[in-house]
Amino acid sequence: MRPERTVTLYGRPGCHLCDDARAVVERVRADHAFRLQELDIESDDALLKAYLERIPVLALDGEELYDFLVDEDDLRRRLSGGATDYSPPLG
Repeated sequence: MRPERTVTLYGRPGCHLCDDARAVVERVRADHAFRLQELDIESDDALLKAYLERIPVLALDGEELYDFLVDEDDLRRRLSGGATDYSPPLG
């Protein structure tokens, strides 16, 4: 049996890009099972320092994939186990 995948969304309240990223994640979640972990960067000084200028940041199983915008097609491929040639922007 394949272990459950974890998608982590780093963001903060009132961030419209975070809301957009969450909407993409929820659309993908309708077709792919995974655990969603949302982390409010304002709840921890280290998270705030690391992510303030980059949110939203989305990670899959601990690997940061996207800053600012989530590539829905790429996320679907990754969750399906498909190969991807996506290069995330350096942020």
